[in-house]
Amino acid sequence: MTQTVPPGWYADPSGQHGSRWWDGNQWTEHIQPAAPQAQPGGGGHPGGVAQYGEAAQYGGAGQYGGSGQGQGAAVPGQTWGTPLGVQPGAVHTNYNAEQVQRQVQEQAGVQPAGSGGGTLFSEPVLVVNQKTKIIEVTNEYAVFDQGGRQIGSVVEVGQGALKKAARVLTSWDQYFSHRLEVRDAAGTVQLRLHRPAKVLKSKVIVSLPDGAEIGVIAQQNVFGRIRFDLQAGGTTIGAIKAENWRAWNFSIVDHADVEVARVTKTWEGLMRTMFTTADNYVVQIHRPLPQPLHSLVVAAALTIDTALKQDSRGLG
Repeated sequence: MTQTVPPGWYADPSGQHGSRWWDGNQWTEHIQPAAPQAQPGGGGHPGGVAQYGEAAQYGGAGQYGGSGQGQGAAVPGQTWGTPLGVQPGAVHTNYNAEQVQRQVQEQAGVQPAGSGGGTLFSEPVLVVNQKTKIIEVTNEYAVFDQGGRQIGSVVEVGQGALKKAARVLTSWDQYFSHRLEVRDAAGTVQLRLHRPAKVLKSKVIVSLPDGAEIGVIAQQNVFGRIRFDLQAGGTTIGAIKAENWRAWNFSIVDHADVEVARVTKTWEGLMRTMFTTADNYVVQIHRPLPQPLHSLVVAAALTIDTALKQDSRGLG
């Protein structure tokens, strides 16, 4: 049965503004700024403006459909799914705020950055922690900001009974297709990731909720230091580069080979490593990025985990 969402003001799914008007069928160009949010030490930054280096609002350099648009700019034909999302509810893990902060600062060596806007596309640091399961048949992740507040979830979807059985009993699922949904704190889908079936090299297609392709993250090699190219419109706009053969930490660069972000896999202890396949990552974004590069960077940790973990169960 199709769920009807009534017209109204809802959290802007693009992360660019406070709220956007849903007319009952689609998102419109009508937006409202977020309420001013008081910051420690006094003063407020309307709309959750990023403070690291006093930069403009994170993610405001560009939108999915084109170059930067102003506060009241129209977004013709733009859709991000319905305000209520596909499946409400977050993925819950046993990580508290203190543990996440320690993971960022002590394990990943990332010092506290200026506050962002509180969304997946407005924070300079994203912490991606996989839900721990003794028997893992679907991947689930919780996404936190650097302070330990959960701002999103990632859920593997489309896993039929046969595929789940193959995952538990064999390593054949490394060759199967995998689909993930990146959801915000309200459960609204922000990105879709699809890794098609493969033999050796993985490719992840990153799309908007309506299926419009944003770009592709394509693995370039199987042996040595793993590299993924970030591609959009048939052009390479950046890369994800492993810093050693174990593919533990990654540098993300733009088209000019300048580092714009880093992905660090954090060590969670011997017991967790021995008895589960859950992995945790800290994504540090150095500066505001234009689209589509920003969305590909947000998808980076999930791409690395999905592609390389599946490989590790078989030939990889």
